[in-house]
Amino acid sequence: MPHATLRLVPGVDQNRTLALNEAAISESQFIRFVSDRQGIGLPQKLGGWTRYFPTALGATPRALLAWQDTNSQQYLAVGCQSPSALAGAPIYVIKNGQAIDLAPFVERHDVPVSVTTTTSSNTVTIEDTASNISNYDSVFVLTHISVGGVIIFGFYRTSQASANTYTIDLTTVLGDPQIPTSAVVNGGVVAQFDTTANSPFVDVTLPDHGFAVGDTFPILVSTSLGGVTLFGNYTVTEVSSSSVFVISASQEATSTATASINGGDAAYDYYYAYGALVTGSGYGVGGYGTGGYGSGITTVTPTTGDPLYAEDWTLDNWGDTLIACPNGLTFGPAVSDPLGGPIYAWSPQANSPTLNVIPEAPVANAGIFVAMPQRQIIAWGSTFNGVQDPLLLRWCDIENYQQWVALPTNQAGSYRIPKGSKIIGCIQGPQQGLIWTDLALWAMQYVGAPYVYSFNEIGTGCGLIAPKAAASLNGVVYWMSQSQFFALSPNGVQGIPCPIWDVIFQDLDTTNLDKIRVAPNSRFNEISWFYPTIGNGGEISAYVKYNVGLNQWDFGTLSRTAWINQSVLGPPIGSTPEGIIYQHETSVNADGQPMTSYFQTGYFVLSEADVLTYIDQFWPDAKWGLYAGVQDANLLITFYVLNYPGDTPRVYGPYDVTQATQYISPRFRGRLVSIRIESNDIDSFWRMGAMRYRFSADGKF
Repeated sequence: MPHATLRLVPGVDQNRTLALNEAAISESQFIRFVSDRQGIGLPQKLGGWTRYFPTALGATPRALLAWQDTNSQQYLAVGCQSPSALAGAPIYVIKNGQAIDLAPFVERHDVPVSVTTTTSSNTVTIEDTASNISNYDSVFVLTHISVGGVIIFGFYRTSQASANTYTIDLTTVLGDPQIPTSAVVNGGVVAQFDTTANSPFVDVTLPDHGFAVGDTFPILVSTSLGGVTLFGNYTVTEVSSSSVFVISASQEATSTATASINGGDAAYDYYYAYGALVTGSGYGVGGYGTGGYGSGITTVTPTTGDPLYAEDWTLDNWGDTLIACPNGLTFGPAVSDPLGGPIYAWSPQANSPTLNVIPEAPVANAGIFVAMPQRQIIAWGSTFNGVQDPLLLRWCDIENYQQWVALPTNQAGSYRIPKGSKIIGCIQGPQQGLIWTDLALWAMQYVGAPYVYSFNEIGTGCGLIAPKAAASLNGVVYWMSQSQFFALSPNGVQGIPCPIWDVIFQDLDTTNLDKIRVAPNSRFNEISWFYPTIGNGGEISAYVKYNVGLNQWDFGTLSRTAWINQSVLGPPIGSTPEGIIYQHETSVNADGQPMTSYFQTGYFVLSEADVLTYIDQFWPDAKWGLYAGVQDANLLITFYVLNYPGDTPRVYGPYDVTQATQYISPRFRGRLVSIRIESNDIDSFWRMGAMRYRFSADGKF
C-alpha cells in the first residue's frame, strides 16, 4: 500500500468552507505558529501563564502599566472598573508583592453661596459647613458664582481656613492674579435663567459676567424651566448689560418661567488628597525633589469623600510619576459623567496613599498619553470649561504638567480634529502621536514653538473600533476598525486580510465595544485582540491572534481584560474579569493547570475523492517537549470522515499518541477527512511536523 505525507497549510482559515479549506486549519485553541526555513508556520502549543500577583484584586482590571523609577524600583499599576454602582473603582500599584489601592476620594456639595472677598488680594474664602478641606485638596466650581465684581468658576487648589471654610486664589485665563473690585462678606449669587413662552432665547442674569457676543457659556448642572432643559455649552447671542446676556436653547420654551441654576445653590466637586505637588516645584520646575514630591512634608489624610467611580482608565508614566485618567462614572450613581474625569498623578517618592488630582489640567478627559521625546501629557476628548469636546486635544507645557494655558513663553496648547464625531483613542506611536476618530487616523508631529504640533490626516475609512484596540509592535502600528484590521507601516495605512473575519466580526458584542483590548506580544511577533462575544454577559470571552511575521491568524476562547507587552517586569502581563493578574509566556501550563490546546483541519480529499479510500495507518510526527527537556507530551488524534460535505461525520478516536507511538490504525474509508490534534496534559509542549498515512483505493460507493 502506498504512503502519503500530510503537510498542513499554515494559519487558520474560517472564512472558507470546511471542504474548501482542505489540509488547512479551520479551528484552533491555544496554539501559535512558528517559522521554519521554508517560511511556513508550524503549529505548536501556546505559551502558558503564571500568577504575577497571588490573589484576586476584587475588581475587574481595565488598564495596566509597568514602569521603573530612578531607584530601580519596579511597579505595576492596575486601573479597575467599579465593581458595582455603589462601589469605587480601585486603582492599585503593585510593588514587591504588595498591592496598594490608590483610589482617590471625591464628593459633590450643593450648598448656599457664601463667599468672602477683599480688594487687596486675589484670595477668596468659601464657606461650606463640614467640608473639611485641607491644603492638599482641590475644588471644581461647577456653578458660576458672581461675587465682588469677579466670577468664580473652574478648578482651584485649596487651602484650609477652618473645618467649615477654605480659600482659593483667583487668576485670569493667562494665570495672572485676579483681584476682586469690591469687598463682600459671605455673599455671592449664581446664574438665574428666564424663559419666554414660544421663544428659544433665555435671559441669563449674572452680575459682572464679562461675556461678549459669540462667547461660550457652559452650564454644568442641568436646569429645567419653561419646558426646556439647559445643560452643556451655549453661545452668547446678545449682551443686554453687564449683568444680563442671552443664550439660545435647543427648543422653544412652552411657558414664561424663572429659575436659578442648581436651585440657587453653589455646586462644588471636591477632590480630596493626602498631599499634593507644591505649586512651582517638581518635574520641570526647579530640581527634582525640591518641594512637594520628596520634600518630606507630612501628608494629611482625607476625612470625608467617596471613592472615585470609573468604568475604565488610561495610564502612563511621567518619569517616576504615574499619570492616570478615569473614564466613565466619576461621582457615583447620583452624578454621572459618561465620558471622563480629571488627570491624576502619583509619585513613588511621595508614596501618597492616593492619587492626587492635577487641578491645572482639564477637569474632564476621555483619555491621556505622554508624548515623547519632549514629554507632554496629551489629553483627548478634553475641555476648556468642564463640558467635554469629543474632538478636542489639549496638552501641557514641556516638562511641566501643571501648565496647560497656552502662552508665548510655553508650549502648552490645543487642537480640535475637524472631522469625525469623536476621538476614539490615541497612542504614542513611532516618531509621532496617533489619533483615531471613528472615521480616520491622524498624526500629530512635534514641530516646536510656536505651533508645537502639526496635524495631518493619514488614513480615511479606517477609524478605531474601541479606545484600546490599537498598539505598536516592532515599529508598525496595528488596529481593529469597525469591520477589518489595519496596519500603519512606512508605506502608509494598509488593510490586513483576515481569514478568520467570520469568527470575530459575526460574533462581536457590539454593545460592549469599549471592552476590546489589544494585546501585543513582541516575544513571538504576535498581536491579539480580546473581545466580548454575543451571549456572554457583555464581558471579554474570546481572542483572535495575528502573527505579523508569518501573516497567519488563529483564534480561541480566553478572557483578558487588560494587557501590557514585554516591559521592565518581563514577559507580557494580562488580567481576568475576576481581578487575577497573570504573567504570560512563563510556563507550559495555565496557572498550574493543564491547557487544552488543539487545532482541527478542514476536510481534505483522499485520492481526489474519485474513489473511496481506505486508511489503515497514520504516523504522527512532532516535537514532544521543550529543547533539552523531557519528551513526554501526550497528544490525542481524532479523525472525522465523510463521503460528501453535507454528511454527518463518522468519528474515529481519539487515539492516544506519544513519542513512543510508531503509528496508529484508525482503519476508516471515505472521501473526505478532517483531523483534530489536541493535548490536555500537564507540563507538556509540542510542535507538529509532517505526518504520513498509508492508504489504498476501496471502491467508488
